[in-house]
Amino acid sequence: MSSAKQLYKPLSERLRPQNLDDYVGQTHLLGHNRVVTRMLASGKLYSLIFWGPPGVGKTTLARLLAKQSDLQFISLSAVLDGVKEIRLAVEQAQKQRVQFQQGTLLFVDEVHRFNKAQQDAFLPFVEDGTFVFIGATTENPSFELNNALLSRAKVLVLRELDEIDLMQVLQRGLQQLAADWSAESQCDSVSLKINESAAQLLIASSDGDARRLLNFLEQTVDFVDWQLSENGLAAQIEVEHAKEVVQGGLRRFDKGGEAFYDQISALHKSVRGSDPNAALYWLVRMLDGGVDPRYLARRLIRMASEEIANADPKALQVAINAAQSYERLGSPEGDLALAQAATYLAVAPKSNAVYTAYKTVLKDIKEHGSHPVPLHLRNAPTQLMAELDYGKGYRYAHDEPDAFAAGECYFPEDMAQKAYYQPVERGLEIKISAKMRHLDNLNQQAIYKRRK
Repeated sequence: MSSAKQLYKPLSERLRPQNLDDYVGQTHLLGHNRVVTRMLASGKLYSLIFWGPPGVGKTTLARLLAKQSDLQFISLSAVLDGVKEIRLAVEQAQKQRVQFQQGTLLFVDEVHRFNKAQQDAFLPFVEDGTFVFIGATTENPSFELNNALLSRAKVLVLRELDEIDLMQVLQRGLQQLAADWSAESQCDSVSLKINESAAQLLIASSDGDARRLLNFLEQTVDFVDWQLSENGLAAQIEVEHAKEVVQGGLRRFDKGGEAFYDQISALHKSVRGSDPNAALYWLVRMLDGGVDPRYLARRLIRMASEEIANADPKALQVAINAAQSYERLGSPEGDLALAQAATYLAVAPKSNAVYTAYKTVLKDIKEHGSHPVPLHLRNAPTQLMAELDYGKGYRYAHDEPDAFAAGECYFPEDMAQKAYYQPVERGLEIKISAKMRHLDNLNQQAIYKRRK
């Protein structure tokens, strides 16, 4: 094997930017007066979580931040490394701090794959300034990272690269490949171009992933025909060359750059809108595109409570069963259980009454604080509590007609009773609504009799 092959690096690695001026995309973070720009200008780099899909520059941005801030850069992978490697990284950071008076940026790729104990291992060293911590994740940090770690780091969302960004990456890749061919062939003039249709196909197939785009581009060069003339070497990548590379590998993420959390919104709205076909489309598209099926399962459970709830209580059980089925079967068998749940939720009767009531109650609690529990609703397990009238006057519902203590109040005494839960006239909530009207009528009769 030649030394050239031994030293080979993928095109994406050879093109990794060496300064922020060469960094492509994420202008919402790096543009004028944006959060990362302001942070660098202040000279205070704090711990961060980079959340975004693959190939958008999470690792590169962490490296550049370390370089810009004159910090030692240490990289760990949650896929490959464990507690031993974390300890070594801490020791290295401490040594750098003591001997060379230099700080460290510790970058952890796929940080969501670390368990709770491993994530907790970083906390004391983040707090005492041993290193600046930057974690990268493709999963929603709210679900996958410990609250303790999240509370010590700011989450920054990195977006998929749009078509303009990817075209810039593609042109740089062409220039690099031309330079590589020039060095290998010892030809001073090398021209490598790409047909517009071929460029669009590679960009669409890369699905917002710059690394994937460059991998595609590098592979297409194996299919082109180089022509030698008096002007040097020349070749053009045609659409048939691009098809050779991407055939069968086109992911079905949105080509306009929306990330998967926008597609989960489309799934959620399709379920809410009672469209099982659209719900199935978005679900399968995300499964095929590489979204963690467990994330989709959690979202289906949320939809069952938020969009259906008591209109069809079975919907929640269907969603939970689908999640458990996936855990037992995995992909692809378990994917079908998620599809079953998505279509069931879509056709189920809809009600957001519980969700609306929950938000209203939460708002009241935040605005008005904690009211004391009325004495008659308190338990009296001790003699002292009984002497203080705990539980006095409480009416045991099972001893009342129809197991309902008509006229009894279960709200705090200094708070007006409120009808938070308003069932809709759909599904089982039709019967629930009728039952609540009946019970309210009994309450009103009891109150009227008491006043007389």
